[in-house]
Amino acid sequence: MPDAVFLPAAILLPFLGALAAALLPSNARRLESWLAGGVALAALLMVWLAYYRTVAGGGVVRLDIPWVPQLGLDLVLRLDGLSAVFAVMVAGIGLLVVLYARYYMSPDDPIPRFFAFLLAFMGSMMGLVLSGNLIQLVFFWELTSLFSFLLIGYWQHLAAARDGARMALTVTASGGLALLAGVLLLGHIVGSYDLDQVLASGDVIRNHSLYLPALVLILLGALTKSAQFPFHFWLPHAMAAPTPVSAYLHSATLVKAGIFLMARLWPVMAGTDAWFWILGTCGMITLLVGAYVAIFQHDMKGLLAYSTISHLGLITVLLSLNSPLAMVAAIFHTMNHATFKASLFMAAGIIDHETGTRDIRRLSGLNATMPFTARLAMVAAAAMAGVPLLNGFISKEMFITETLSQASAPTLLHSLLPVAAAIASVFAVAYSLRFIHGAFFGPTTGDMPKTPHEPPQWMRLPVEVLVFGCMVVGILPAATIGPFLDVAVRSVLGEATPYYSLAVWHGFNLPLVMSFVALAGGALLYLLLQRHLNAGIDGTPLLRRLDGRRLFDRVMVFLSWRFARTLERLLGTARLQMQLRLLVCVTVLAAILALAPYGLVLGGLQLTPPDPVIGLVWAVGAACAIGAAYQAKYHRLAALILLGGAGLAVCITFVWFSAPDLAVTQLLVEVVTTVLLLLGLRWMPKRLENAGSGEMLARLRRGRDFVIAVGAGLGLTFISYATMTRVSPEGISRFFLERAYSEGGGTNVVNVILVDFRSFDTFGEVVVLGVVALTVFALLRRFRPAKESIGVPEQRSGQLQEDAHGWLLVPAAIMRLMFPLVGLVAIYLLFRGHDLPGGGFAGGLMLAIAILLQYMAGGTRWVEDHLRVHPLRWMSAGMLLASFTGFAAMLVGQPFLTSYFAYADLGWLGKLPLASAMLFDIGIFALVFGATVLMLIAIAHQSVRSQRAAPTPPPGPAFPGEE
Repeated sequence: MPDAVFLPAAILLPFLGALAAALLPSNARRLESWLAGGVALAALLMVWLAYYRTVAGGGVVRLDIPWVPQLGLDLVLRLDGLSAVFAVMVAGIGLLVVLYARYYMSPDDPIPRFFAFLLAFMGSMMGLVLSGNLIQLVFFWELTSLFSFLLIGYWQHLAAARDGARMALTVTASGGLALLAGVLLLGHIVGSYDLDQVLASGDVIRNHSLYLPALVLILLGALTKSAQFPFHFWLPHAMAAPTPVSAYLHSATLVKAGIFLMARLWPVMAGTDAWFWILGTCGMITLLVGAYVAIFQHDMKGLLAYSTISHLGLITVLLSLNSPLAMVAAIFHTMNHATFKASLFMAAGIIDHETGTRDIRRLSGLNATMPFTARLAMVAAAAMAGVPLLNGFISKEMFITETLSQASAPTLLHSLLPVAAAIASVFAVAYSLRFIHGAFFGPTTGDMPKTPHEPPQWMRLPVEVLVFGCMVVGILPAATIGPFLDVAVRSVLGEATPYYSLAVWHGFNLPLVMSFVALAGGALLYLLLQRHLNAGIDGTPLLRRLDGRRLFDRVMVFLSWRFARTLERLLGTARLQMQLRLLVCVTVLAAILALAPYGLVLGGLQLTPPDPVIGLVWAVGAACAIGAAYQAKYHRLAALILLGGAGLAVCITFVWFSAPDLAVTQLLVEVVTTVLLLLGLRWMPKRLENAGSGEMLARLRRGRDFVIAVGAGLGLTFISYATMTRVSPEGISRFFLERAYSEGGGTNVVNVILVDFRSFDTFGEVVVLGVVALTVFALLRRFRPAKESIGVPEQRSGQLQEDAHGWLLVPAAIMRLMFPLVGLVAIYLLFRGHDLPGGGFAGGLMLAIAILLQYMAGGTRWVEDHLRVHPLRWMSAGMLLASFTGFAAMLVGQPFLTSYFAYADLGWLGKLPLASAMLFDIGIFALVFGATVLMLIAIAHQSVRSQRAAPTPPPGPAFPGEE
């Protein structure tokens, strides 16, 4: 099996596992953990196999999957030494976190959702580190922000979790947008987004005039993700997540994404003054501030969060230096930090799980009641402090050595680096001592919610594995992690890889002296701060007013309240007419500005003589449109009916000009939108009666609207006329006519274009439709009445529900009888669409009309009791089927959504046309049906409530029909 096959499997498997976990029952606790652990183990083995077969020898595993080759947007998966380091951390520590979470999470928690989010995040991180295309990397970058938001806010009933998740998403996703802009500039500079070509263009990038803006934008993305000053404040608030999430996100995955990006682009973007000053300044401030604030944290996870910020600042400082040895130290410390920080988070979670608190002020004497956990935590904290014979000592000594080598440089920042390294090392010892001494030593106290005891053996096993790694690497670094580190370093530096030694003893030198001074100074500092720390005072001395959370809240208030209110006053309005007027005017202006530089010349085709029949149809349609505009002032129902008449005139026009597909779709859309608008009419505010000067102003407004409407209509008419009277020399229509059957396997050119030639556009459009349906339901959900107040009164099973006056009895019976017939027509339209007018969109709307008729006949309650429509399931199934059709093509080396067709010989039945696009069309059918019905349910429920004045409902299921 080629090594490249392992790469897409390592990314897709976690996503498939997330889907499977989400579908498991809530009480299948053991099955869910086995599933998640198996997925993580499989991903780890795939990366290891590809590494040992190719990457360990200095090679690169690469897989190119065609996507949009003309734009350089192929999907590229790439595994080298650096990405292997991060992929192993993602999958390996993910496996340990899954085992830990099996015992940490409460049976009352929604476990399927937890493992689904965790596996989806794992797949996003694997996609990020294995991306060989910059646009693809940004896509997975934003996915990590999304799924980390869901993980941090997992305990959604806690306000702190919701606030922390929102803050993390706001900061990291905003940085992701900056990263996208920077990547676009970088691709413009190089002429390609392929990572190999970018890495081979270092001189071109650094000497380009767009280097500085590209650098700033890319570093904004990296610094926000890795919680560097001034964006560091979001990480401590993310500690509201469950401890397994904190251990995973803040040791080896989320915050290391920015480190990975900086290391990945170091060969082509580092070495300039701008790179050094931006990263050096941010990194040094982060290193010092994070370490200082960590000392005064009372929450164990808060202490670990700020220490994480400090260590990330240490790595950033190393990456800022134009030194190959600094790159070696940065990669090495990244690996070491992942091991000891994950073990410390898990140890803190064990203490919280078994004592009921993480507050150091309430913890004391746990060394007696939890001796094994205490030993493990002490070793991990010692590694974090840089104690000799542990992994943190070696990489921190390399850091001190590099800062000393830079001290002779002329700039002030270079000369301050050794001082910052020494101070940060002292602080690191102090907060590590507080973690150890505050929790495990001192008298045994009863001021804890639970009686302390050791956790289950399997819950402690991940901590034991990680601590064992800290000790082995600290004692035998060259023999254990040396080969792996060497491959990672060479993948970044190439021939510039310097000689370095991982020996534990380098002689009695200045870095060693500084390390021992830091150990002694940290212990002394901790002793001097005992009185202050024991007093339990909240806040950090000297930095109480420098609260990043407060600044973030003020910025958000400004943007979401003051600035938004200002824009609302300038551009917004509570009335729909004014919003539509602004939208139409902006559209007309945009069209004029786009066409003004080029002009719009009419074509030379001669007009055909007008047919009086179609002219009469247009006259009727125009009369209906004018009548609708006039009746809207007096009778909205009549206006809606006339508007439907104008729509029917458009349908007839499509038929007249040989566009039956458009006619069918237009007719079905008219039916659905007419009913939905009819249900929504009762929400419209009453028109105000104007008298005197008010009537004059109303006439002026109507005149203004008339002028805008005529201008927009004439402009669109002119554009359409100019387009239809010219002949394209390339013959766009001829292209599709000639290739629809030979390359798409269908004779219905319109449908073949939608599901084959431009299927990606169709896929995006139906996704937007699904998002709109969810948005409509979310906006109207709070007005949904209780189940017992929905629909018409209960009656015996099988009996028709009659209206109070009885005048709907016969139409209701007819509508019930029409349901199977309309459903059959919907299926007919679906399966004939590839060769004859129809298709998935039309079929989905037709089936929605069948449900709509039942709502009209029996009300919402009858439909839910008898038909049990599950719109979310239809939408999900449609999305998955359409996506599967696209990815199935990629499995055989074709671009996404490439269609395949053949004919099956059925003997005397003839040949049956088979096309993969049919599966895509079925997915569109399901998604359109589900989205339409979901909007119908939302509007129908609200209409019933407003009609019956139902009381405010108690909390119900999130979606009608979904349990």
